[in-house]
Amino acid sequence: MTLVPEIDGERLLARLDAFARIGATPAGGVNRQAFSVEDRGARRLLAKLAMERGFAVFQDGIANLFVRREGTDATLPPLLIGSHLDSQPTGGRFDGALGTLAAFEALEALEDAKAETAMPIEVVAWSNEEGSRFAPGVMGSMAFTGSDPAAWKSSVGADGASLATELEATIAALPEAALRPIGKPISGYIELHIEQGPSLEKERLPIGVVTGVQGTRWLEVSIEGTAGHAGTTGLAYRRDPMVAAVAAMHRLQTTIMPPDSSARLTVGRIAAKPGSINAIPQSVAFTVDIRHPRMERLDAIEAELRQVCGAEAETQHCTATIKRSFDMPGAAFSPNMVKIVEAAASSLGLPHKQMISGAFHDALFLARVAPAAMIFVPCRDGLSHNEAEYVEPAYAVTGARVLLQAAIAAASPR
Repeated sequence: MTLVPEIDGERLLARLDAFARIGATPAGGVNRQAFSVEDRGARRLLAKLAMERGFAVFQDGIANLFVRREGTDATLPPLLIGSHLDSQPTGGRFDGALGTLAAFEALEALEDAKAETAMPIEVVAWSNEEGSRFAPGVMGSMAFTGSDPAAWKSSVGADGASLATELEATIAALPEAALRPIGKPISGYIELHIEQGPSLEKERLPIGVVTGVQGTRWLEVSIEGTAGHAGTTGLAYRRDPMVAAVAAMHRLQTTIMPPDSSARLTVGRIAAKPGSINAIPQSVAFTVDIRHPRMERLDAIEAELRQVCGAEAETQHCTATIKRSFDMPGAAFSPNMVKIVEAAASSLGLPHKQMISGAFHDALFLARVAPAAMIFVPCRDGLSHNEAEYVEPAYAVTGARVLLQAAIAAASPR
């Protein structure tokens, strides 16, 4: 009698608890930054669990960790499922970990049922997705899909640590994982993740079927004026970059997002020099994060930002300089893989909706080399990158069930 693969919800929730203890913070979150001792501990536990089940374990030169279950057709490239195990310094216990552990639970469910898939299925824990300790983030998936990791080897972390040294130590800490080259052909990729936004919870939907990831661009704006005495410099004699910066930010906030629900514009940092309470600033610098699913709209938003900042600077007799510091094109996921995820949710009787990811994930890069899709589950109040991040147990298990069904379908092509 053939058993039907089923997610063991209690086992998955227990695993989430166990991994949350690695790097646990007093406030209930995790501090498990990339290539740290805590990150190595999580990798070691995943490898131990995998080897106890008889799965093969591999790692590559950027410390991506792979757990492999063989398929019936050795000529087929594997289907990858997974996410990441590293966290923010005060991160939540579900961001990344849920996707990785749900993928491992799916592999165990297949093994428990002695179910066969044509393709091998590999669980992957991508390295340094968060980028909180070493830049850039999504490092493991970028390297896997073609970026040269040599460009990062001289990086120094926020804590002063050497990336090259910490990466070498991380790989050496898991000698039982066979080393293989970075990057290989794959048949597809599916990633389960918490939404990191409020829409699913507000709409009381257990599943989001992600159709793509919006593009992200970071800009650094610097407005130069003339420093002066706050008390003695009248309005007619001022070249005040703060007035120009505030006016530009106000205009952009009223013209970019209100008419376009897909647009995002965020000023995350602002600094004035010399920074004295009784001096007109010499210069004001601020960062702008802009996002949109469509590249032409992203370009249009940037063009508007440049025009507005230039005009407001000129009004105050100042000059504006704008530079790009980061440019991440978005990606549309494979329509066929999206249909597979939708069919999996429907087969389980789960209401769902299609949606665009506002944050970038490893799937953004995998979509450039293979059919990819993502599954979102709700998180409380849309809160993430926060120790209070929380996913209802039922939602965690439901997401894993959809992942399992989607993986079975994707790994057994007709």
